[in-house]
Amino acid sequence: MRIKVSFNNTFRDVHKSRCRYIAMKGSAGSGKSVDTAQMYILRLLKDKGRNLLCVRKIEQSNRNSTFAELISAIDRLGVNKYFAYTKSPMKIQCINGNCVMFAGMNDDRQREKLKSVTFEKGKLTDVWIEEATELSKEDFEIIDDRLRGKLPRGIFYQIKLTFNPVSDKHWIKRMFFDIKDENVLTHHSTYRDNRFIDSDYYMRMERRKLTDPDGYRVYGLGEWGETEGVIFSNYVIEKTNSDLLYYDNISMGQDFGFNHANCILLVGMKDDELYVIKELYVKELDSSEIISISEGEFPKDVTMYADCAEPDRIRMWRKAGYRVIPSDKNTRYLKRSSVLDQIDFLKRHKIHIDESCRGLISEIEVYRWEYDSVKGEYTDTPQTGFDDAIAALRYAVQPFRFADFKRKEQPKDICTDKTVRAVERSKKEILKRNKRRNIW
Repeated sequence: MRIKVSFNNTFRDVHKSRCRYIAMKGSAGSGKSVDTAQMYILRLLKDKGRNLLCVRKIEQSNRNSTFAELISAIDRLGVNKYFAYTKSPMKIQCINGNCVMFAGMNDDRQREKLKSVTFEKGKLTDVWIEEATELSKEDFEIIDDRLRGKLPRGIFYQIKLTFNPVSDKHWIKRMFFDIKDENVLTHHSTYRDNRFIDSDYYMRMERRKLTDPDGYRVYGLGEWGETEGVIFSNYVIEKTNSDLLYYDNISMGQDFGFNHANCILLVGMKDDELYVIKELYVKELDSSEIISISEGEFPKDVTMYADCAEPDRIRMWRKAGYRVIPSDKNTRYLKRSSVLDQIDFLKRHKIHIDESCRGLISEIEVYRWEYDSVKGEYTDTPQTGFDDAIAALRYAVQPFRFADFKRKEQPKDICTDKTVRAVERSKKEILKRNKRRNIW
């Protein structure tokens, strides 16, 4: 069987490597995911006894990423007659018995499901972790532990991580890039290495070099994010208390998205400090799929503040039993409700982020002010484009901001405390009575 294959030369060392770990860091449009999918299809055809597991933080996210890339590679290589696949459940079967399965790591149920993954023929030998920065180090350890046991001659274990770097504080950098290890191959690629990229995309990325130098450094050059101009530094990443009764107040926020991430955050307030307890961070899923994932994960009796620009989606969530209200419709009592005021509120409170909230962590570590290249300084305008979890956090703290406003300003016309209102009425009655008696 002769197969015509077109590769980017930059991935030559990756194809030859037998290292257990391959960390492929790169810019958007570098071709790393396309190349990885193509290489796996060739490997599954060539090496009988291999089985591949594709992992994303959210299992359903595989449908429009790893699954779609592998099916596209099969079609591009012209080997359709050697493969069969199903979409529900997602599975790809090679004629020689090799198999591809798909998994997520979003909760304990998905983690336990991954631990029990078995193949009809052979062992799990290969793992492809796409958007690897979404996963925690603990998630990775669970996956790594699945690759064990003696293999047939010529077969080897390998885990491949593909991702756009967003923070120089990420565990992937510390684990694979900062430590020299003969079992690790690190690789870096950019859109300039991709000979198949279209000219329009190339020019778009070149323009971003001028308009968004910080974003270009990460998404154009594939470099680790830096801290200059970062908006938030008042946060810690730790294991938060999952008992909702522990907190003084609870709220949820949701920023809708499809190509951009759709993010839901469960947030608590305790002793004037914020706690991000749980997160759902997914891409390319519709509202019905996201609602299905959220069942049992997020409480329906806690108010969720959602993007007010999406009334149809809000209606769907209400029909599903969630208490959802538009994020900006309930701020009529606040004198100011701009993004800058929301950011100011967040900056004034210590933020505890649960270590499982990888989407928010990846965003908050690189969330920056816009840079004015003419003046050579940062502006007071936050960057947009990679702020979906940040938006969900801004929405979630709306009731806390309202309480904070009442505590500081104490405007009489919006006070909701019955006792205070009664006192105010009593004061007015006393003033009227004194006026009638000419007592001043």
